[in-house]
Amino acid sequence: MKKTVLVTGGAGYVGSHCCKAFAMAGWNVVTLDNLSRGWRDAVRWGPLVECDIRNSAGVRAALETYKPDLVAHFAALAYVGESVADPAIYYDNNTRGTLALLDAMRAVGCSRVLFSSTCASYGVPTRTPIDETHPQAPINPYGWSKMIIERMLEDFGRAYEMSSVSLRYFNAAGCDPDGEIGERHEPETHAIPLAIEAVRRPDRPFTILGTDFPTPDGTAIRDYIHVTDLAQAHLLAGDMLVARGGTHVFNLGTGVGTSVLELVEAVKRVSGKDPVVRRGPRRPGDPPTLVASFAKAKRELGWSPWQSEIDFIIKTALRWSDSHPPA
Repeated sequence: MKKTVLVTGGAGYVGSHCCKAFAMAGWNVVTLDNLSRGWRDAVRWGPLVECDIRNSAGVRAALETYKPDLVAHFAALAYVGESVADPAIYYDNNTRGTLALLDAMRAVGCSRVLFSSTCASYGVPTRTPIDETHPQAPINPYGWSKMIIERMLEDFGRAYEMSSVSLRYFNAAGCDPDGEIGERHEPETHAIPLAIEAVRRPDRPFTILGTDFPTPDGTAIRDYIHVTDLAQAHLLAGDMLVARGGTHVFNLGTGVGTSVLELVEAVKRVSGKDPVVRRGPRRPGDPPTLVASFAKAKRELGWSPWQSEIDFIIKTALRWSDSHPPA
């Protein structure tokens, strides 16, 4: 029989790409999303339940209707700067919302959750590449909101036999190579779509947020991972959870860091045009360098990033931008 996955936040960027990966692998896919930051037209691989994760009755009804083998939980607010300016909405939506989701799962006997976590839980790293044993010390409310959920999942595993995998993403980037779905945020804060927009629209320059970091060129270094590589990792982790349960944590990155200035050069190289660039101050809550070790995911899930070379990431993002220009 086909397995079923309920995807919270499945109308969003990473969630929609994961919906496609699960569907292509033969799963039944159900999306649960309040559409506050997702897109109705991104729900293409199964039904949409329009519901907030804090709506316990609505979530429980969806779980009882579709009886998922797995809940893949992406529904979250995910802007670092916004979390610093307004932490209350992050602890309410991300942390309290996840508690409501887990309570609804417990009530109906649904015991497997695949959690979209973040490298922001590590804070400023003391060593790189970062592996899963690195201390977690978030420096922004977004990272804290996700780290608290990881502790909740550990405790729920011990107390209630709930199985989970927390996947700590580094920088999700790129778009579906087939062009069916892509990256859309309002407002857009991710570096690659903003740099591409600066190529298309000289009146919208790309701002480098900080040029005085302790890095070789003074700009922040990030580990960019193609969103379809992320999606494949979720599929492998979901299969593992269904097969053997347990509580697990994996980093998802490439082990390769790209500075903001290097990213600008890559956009120029792939597009053949110079993005308009200006320099600005650091954004509150941003660490200088975040680069992953994915050795554990390779060892235990059999996963490696194979589509995450920076030029390919930008190529797929450019293709999506060409077909979906910003307003």
